[in-house]
Amino acid sequence: MMIKNYTLLFISHFLLNIVNAQQLNQYNKMDSLRGSIGEGRKKWDVLYYNLTIHPDISSKTVSGNNLITFMDSGVSRIQIDLQDPMMIDSIKEKDNFYTYQKEGNVYWVDINPKKTDTILIKKINIYFHGTPKIASNPPWDGGWIWKTDKNNNPWVTVACQGLGASCWYPCKDIQSDEPDYGATIQIIVPNDLVAVSNGRLISSTPISKNKMLYKWEVKSPINNYNIVPYIGKYSHFSESYKGLNGPLTLDYWVLEDNIEKAKEPFKDVKKMLTAFEYWFGPYPFYEDGYKLVEAPHLGMEHQSAIAYGNKYLKGYLGKDLSGTGWGLNWDFIIIHESGHEWFGNNITANDIADMWIHEGFTNYSETLFTEFYYGKNAANEYNIGLRKTINNDLPIIGPMEVNKEGSGDMYNKGGNLIHTIRQIINDDKLFRKILQGINKDFYHQSVTSKQIEVYISKESKYDFSKIFDQYLRTINIPVLEYCITNTSLKYRWNNTIDSFEMPVKILTEENKKATWIIPNNKWQTISLDKNKISNQLIVDKNFYVLSKKIKAIN
Repeated sequence: MMIKNYTLLFISHFLLNIVNAQQLNQYNKMDSLRGSIGEGRKKWDVLYYNLTIHPDISSKTVSGNNLITFMDSGVSRIQIDLQDPMMIDSIKEKDNFYTYQKEGNVYWVDINPKKTDTILIKKINIYFHGTPKIASNPPWDGGWIWKTDKNNNPWVTVACQGLGASCWYPCKDIQSDEPDYGATIQIIVPNDLVAVSNGRLISSTPISKNKMLYKWEVKSPINNYNIVPYIGKYSHFSESYKGLNGPLTLDYWVLEDNIEKAKEPFKDVKKMLTAFEYWFGPYPFYEDGYKLVEAPHLGMEHQSAIAYGNKYLKGYLGKDLSGTGWGLNWDFIIIHESGHEWFGNNITANDIADMWIHEGFTNYSETLFTEFYYGKNAANEYNIGLRKTINNDLPIIGPMEVNKEGSGDMYNKGGNLIHTIRQIINDDKLFRKILQGINKDFYHQSVTSKQIEVYISKESKYDFSKIFDQYLRTINIPVLEYCITNTSLKYRWNNTIDSFEMPVKILTEENKKATWIIPNNKWQTISLDKNKISNQLIVDKNFYVLSKKIKAIN
């Protein structure tokens, strides 16, 4: 029995390594340029984007310019990303034009032929135009979204996470370099439409008989893919929330016909802020405010301008993803996408291979919201209910430096990993302190998965390294094998990596008294009271593990 199990485990790991190697062989130079910090991304740090765009709704084209302010630490050639069929027209600093060469979706710009050790603040203005990719299934298959509302008015926006902001404007398209001081977004639209974007509205100015220029300003660092225009027949209403850092403005931009319909479901915003500030600490973007913007797709976590397309229904388009009923008590898009303001927008993964930092913690924010208003039992049921959609098809963490995400399990499996870690910590005050500490100590920063893993281990004073490796870097769920005799319980973990050890709470007695055990890869034995032994070991369902009863151990 033991030989067979270890053989199966070896084969599983061997086949997984083959799959990973095959996946890596699929990538080429352009994937590396897109996903890594190559020479063209070193020695310059983006400080600010000043982006002006003019979408032409009839032709579905976009033109404009991006004035990039950056810190030059001696770079001679920089990499600017802009995906075909978009194209750069010219690059200049004041009246000086830069030369550049195109290689696929990369433009190599000769910035400073003579290298220097002096740190300089520079500005380059990049003019561009083209027909951006149209999203076929937004937000998952990204690009521009050219729709109309029910009154046949234009309704236009962008969703480009994963695909990247370079699908429509020139930028340094990697998550590890956000513009440190934010961005200005200027949008030219027909004067019968409204343009909404991130941050705060600075001005709306007529620039011709038929055109308006809307100017929005973001003060905080922001992910490239979060910068987004919304264009439509919008109406606006607002309110204020008294939060941990003082009054926070809440702005809502919805289609004209929906302004009354939106007011009742949008009450979930204040409930969300109350719960998430309790669990995670202050909302991270008080300077830029909080905003929901009705969108022609389901939703996205666009920083301070969250895309909302849940049709004013409870749950996920009227469904509870957990199957427990608890998810029908709140609007999924408001809760989930707002959770990204802390995990994804406040702290951002350097590489999208580590995207579980965004999605796992935000998935768990749904559980924490449920707990805050409906109690721990409800939250546990909700979290456990999400397991039915976990596929364990690929590791959660994807291949690094090629702009490739890991498995979609980063959502529900990531949330269940965090729930399991919470059980092991076994101290909700400490767990909450760790969540708040992540948002405080990594405030407005980009991070790696390892940084978050080490932080949790350090603050909890428990080494979770093997547990993270098991759940994030393999597809195998630990199996608690056990054998019950008249006076003893034998147990071990199987289907795990080497040296795996993880505490788990079990029930072994008829009176259902909980017992903690700390299994590893080797058989262990504990004595039991023969008068209280049950025939079946019951593992606490809050641990995302499997169990298997063994009749006898050879």
